Amino acid sequence: MSIDRTWKVGALAEGSGLTVRTLHHWDRIGLLSPSRRTAAGHREYTEQDVIRLYEVLALRRLGLGLGLETIATCLDVGVDPVRLVSEQLSGVEASIASLGALRQQLAYVHGELVSARAPDVSALIGALRTMGGTGPESGQALRTAGVEPTAPQVRKLVARMDELSSLFTGGDSGISAAVRSAWQHEPAAMSGDPKAPADVWHDLTAYLDRVRAHARSTA
Repeated sequence: MSIDRTWKVGALAEGSGLTVRTLHHWDRIGLLSPSRRTAAGHREYTEQDVIRLYEVLALRRLGLGLGLETIATCLDVGVDPVRLVSEQLSGVEASIASLGALRQQLAYVHGELVSARAPDVSALIGALRTMGGTGPESGQALRTAGVEPTAPQVRKLVARMDELSSLFTGGDSGISAAVRSAWQHEPAAMSGDPKAPADVWHDLTAYLDRVRAHARSTA
């Protein structure tokens, strides 16, 4: 008769990348508890416990914002492992595709800069957009939400946008101006949204300029 493998809390913490404190907390709230006791009374995790641990981590990493209590409920009522792994796989493949696109864009920009040529503006915008979270669309979201130009998160975003722009353009103010002009006059092409209205991007440009002016005045 075969005996299933078991893990003590320290070994499971090391193998999973979690801390012993985290596993103890999950045990206390009933999310993941060791289900076997040794003859000496020590608690150990079984193979089924490790499977549940995988499911807990998978649900946390899907980016759905699920709390621990919600995860516990999902697991207790039954989770389709095929669907769980499929969603994880889709997320990984999307990340790989995004990184591949970014690599191509950065390789092109790097090659142009090394050859002392000005990269195509659309390539610069594409790289910024692929990197996510620091492009004009993010500034638009903050503006639409009514966040004041003086707010720290807005100033941080604009500083990062300008830093990336300077990195890609080699500090060439002419190219930077061309990028801003392109967003103003060709928002559909630059944003990838065929319905993007030009006046929205005019308002965004003014918003970002106010952020930069405030940063200069307080420097």
